[in-house]
Amino acid sequence: MQVRPLIAYGIAGVAVVVAAAGAVFAHLSGDPGDLAYLIVATVLGLLSVGLGVVVAVRRPDNIVGALLAWVGLLPIGVAASDVYVEAVAQRPDVVPVSALLVALHAGDWMFLYVPPALLALTFPDGRVPGRRWRWVGIGLIAVPVAFTVLVAFDPAPFPAPFTGLPHVLRAGGLEPVLMVAALALLPVFLGLLVATAVSVVTRHRRETDPVRRAQIKWFALGALFIPATLVLCWVSYLFLDGPDLVLLGLAATYVAIPAATAIAVLRHDLYDVDRALSATVTYGIVTTALIAFYTAATFLAGVALGRESAVAAAAATAVCAVALAPLRSRLQRQVDRRLYPVRRAALTAIEDLRRRTHDGTAQPEQLEAELRVALRDPDLRIGYRLPGTPGLVDARGEPLRGSGTPVVLGGTDIGELIHRRGSRELTREIATACALLVEVVRLRIELSGALRDVESSRARLLTVSYEERRRLERDLHDGAQQRLVALGMALRVGQRHLDDGGTDVTGLLDTAVAELGTAVAELRRIAHGLRPSSLDDGLVNALTMLVGRVPVPITLDVQPELRNDTLPDVVATTAYYVASEAVVNAMRHARAASIGLRLTLEADALTVRVHDDGPGGAILRAGAGLAGLSDRVAAAGGGLRLTSPLGNGTVVEAVLPCGS
Repeated sequence: MQVRPLIAYGIAGVAVVVAAAGAVFAHLSGDPGDLAYLIVATVLGLLSVGLGVVVAVRRPDNIVGALLAWVGLLPIGVAASDVYVEAVAQRPDVVPVSALLVALHAGDWMFLYVPPALLALTFPDGRVPGRRWRWVGIGLIAVPVAFTVLVAFDPAPFPAPFTGLPHVLRAGGLEPVLMVAALALLPVFLGLLVATAVSVVTRHRRETDPVRRAQIKWFALGALFIPATLVLCWVSYLFLDGPDLVLLGLAATYVAIPAATAIAVLRHDLYDVDRALSATVTYGIVTTALIAFYTAATFLAGVALGRESAVAAAAATAVCAVALAPLRSRLQRQVDRRLYPVRRAALTAIEDLRRRTHDGTAQPEQLEAELRVALRDPDLRIGYRLPGTPGLVDARGEPLRGSGTPVVLGGTDIGELIHRRGSRELTREIATACALLVEVVRLRIELSGALRDVESSRARLLTVSYEERRRLERDLHDGAQQRLVALGMALRVGQRHLDDGGTDVTGLLDTAVAELGTAVAELRRIAHGLRPSSLDDGLVNALTMLVGRVPVPITLDVQPELRNDTLPDVVATTAYYVASEAVVNAMRHARAASIGLRLTLEADALTVRVHDDGPGGAILRAGAGLAGLSDRVAAAGGGLRLTSPLGNGTVVEAVLPCGS
């Protein structure tokens, strides 16, 4: 095992020993409050110690875990020391006392700042930002040691309960000089602490690795609880006339810093740290401004109306609310510009494109390009989900592969934002912000597709009409027309031979009648191809005859009102061809074992629904029978829908307006 995890384990062992010693001292002091104080401090400390051990084990090459465990040792040591003092005061005959340790204890408070400062100086990789920063680390160790030793020579009496202890350290009259030297170290140590804070900012500015930048932001987010504790102290003095709330701030700090440090090292992508940091800073500034404004307003109102005036407090609160209401949104934009530039750039780009689209100076299809620039992601794609179309399409209507964050508007999934570089929270926020533009683009794609379909349908109908005309011409020319021409010629020949008696008139007339019958039959067959004669007795009768001719079992379900309803001829003819084509396809292509045919009439619209138990997977292909049906239904003012999931059969449904 490497050394750093062993150091973390050693600190954890020391923390347990110190906590146990503190428990003994709390028992000797006899005060339940001391025990409660020790328990709270121990829980807070062990949280940091435990996280430090986890970090040290998971990142054995990094000193951050050991430093985090050292940070957790501080509250346990402070609480045990305080309880020790109470135990000495209550049981001086039992608790051992060392004059040397008491003398050194007077200046060891500086060491409380050393572990957090070293953690900030070396985070996140366990190394200082540069060679010059090594002197800051050395100073953070050397200055507290020197200060503790110098203060130990202070000849002043020890505080209670150590008042009677003698001074074991003497400097032969140089004590005043040593005290001046100790005082001179105070601003030096303060400068070192400021330098550690500067090192965090410097490291963040120099860092180019996005992972480490995110880790530094997580650490900064936890460190923000330190100034928050100072604000809480201000609030405590403002409302409670004492620093009681500071204890809550310190407890929150000892939870926030270890938790943020552990998340930064182990799970930096757990949440959008930029968003959390920006929101925290914004609300922190607003809260501080609110407290400052309230303090000033309360002071001024108290001078005029009296310190204890309820009217003064209410007036101050009202003034604060009115003055600071418009501040948060403006401040959020300014903070985002500094701490969350990507989010601000993306939201600004969306809003600007929306405005330019409304003015007619831009197209909503530019959204993808605008977001690529704002989010610094050249691979960003926006997919649009069209009704009745599986998968996604791009702004040109071409199929788009991939999956990302859904774009939802009014509870409907209208597309997806495929963005891999940003956090999930930011991507969701951007997806929500651009939903209106996505919907506009989606409607434009759908409209363009509908126009293309109309144009294609018109061309197909024209082609079909030409082909149908040529077929009719061919059938008439090769069939009935030839028979009628031949019949006319035969009759003309018979007419010429009537006088000479060389013509069998009876036989000629019989032949003519037979030819006329054949021609009439062929004309009927051709006419049946245009409009089935069975429709003369109604659509239901025609479909009943169709079902009777099909070898596959078909269930015909007809709404009772339709049996006596007279539908427009165009609607009835179109419905018949939809049913017959769908039934033929079910038998020929799906090899269905059973077919269902249903007719319903609702809201002046006739619905023809044909479903089978085939394998599914049918699609509308140009030039196929269903495509022709779609054109025919569209020409009648209706719509055709095909549903054919693999393994679940096929459903062809046509809705035809009939106005009946």
